[in-house]
Amino acid sequence: MTLDIFFKLLVLIAVVGAGWYAGRTSLMAGPEPVKAFSTLAFYLLIPALLFRSMATVDLDHLPWATLVAFFGPTMLWVLLVYAAHRWCQPKPVPAQASAIDDSQRRAAAPAARSMMCSFGNTVQVGLPLAASLFDNAGLAIHVAIISLHALTLLTVATILAEADMARARNAVVGSNLWGTVKQTLRNTLIHPVILPVVAGLCWGLAELPVPQPMDEALRLLASGVVPLCLVMIGLSLAHHGIEGYARVAVACTVGKMLVMPAVVLVVAHWGLGVSGLPLTVIVLAASLPTGSNALLFAQRYQTQVPQATATIVVGTVAFAALAPMWLQILSML
Repeated sequence: MTLDIFFKLLVLIAVVGAGWYAGRTSLMAGPEPVKAFSTLAFYLLIPALLFRSMATVDLDHLPWATLVAFFGPTMLWVLLVYAAHRWCQPKPVPAQASAIDDSQRRAAAPAARSMMCSFGNTVQVGLPLAASLFDNAGLAIHVAIISLHALTLLTVATILAEADMARARNAVVGSNLWGTVKQTLRNTLIHPVILPVVAGLCWGLAELPVPQPMDEALRLLASGVVPLCLVMIGLSLAHHGIEGYARVAVACTVGKMLVMPAVVLVVAHWGLGVSGLPLTVIVLAASLPTGSNALLFAQRYQTQVPQATATIVVGTVAFAALAPMWLQILSML
């Protein structure tokens, strides 16, 4: 762990602490500020970030073999966590129509838990880590991961959540399989994450230039994602606290920062033959602490919010000890 990375972690913790302090004051106490910050980020700032990223990414020059070695086992881990949590969920009981919202929130919990155990902080923590440890080739691999990270994980988690929520709703109001599929497709496509990604991808594939005023506006909106999300974590921490959620936070941190990078290491190195710098970059990317998008996802579906908050805080603190451990392991391969 370099001194630069240590100071970056301190900065993140300080901004989260500022949000926590604000959440303890009468002006920003309670759930309303957290909901307002989450709505602003999920419906305006993140769509701007995703559209701009997809409209400007050069798909032809991405290191696809290395990206498959990262996202393949990552998707496997996402689905394993989702399946395990869904299996352990209590079976739904017949409910009245008035309980539809509560039933849908419970149904989205497995997808939210999979995000908590897989969505890494690739920007605030990962980018300075890659910049300080690797040369331009290693940094380019990490930037390529960033360009597809939110697109891939948020899309998969959204589809899982929407499908489960559609099933839960139709179990209450009554519907056939086609009704469930139709509702899932509609809610997935008309979504603040999926819609800007698809629009940006189509824009980029059409090779349309992004006008400078439009690009500047999108860049300005996107630049607010990081500070807003960090403050939101602090506000959520002040509102929910960690007490009562520490066990879940530790379990998710172990899954995210120990099991997930181990899965990536085994599949990429012994399964796909990746070694050297690419292997180091993708394993370290997999070992990053849970990022703020996991909390935004939980806020979007109003499920697992305190658990996501606690996981982000615990993981960020634990990273100072776990990053050197992974670097030592990788140096022996």
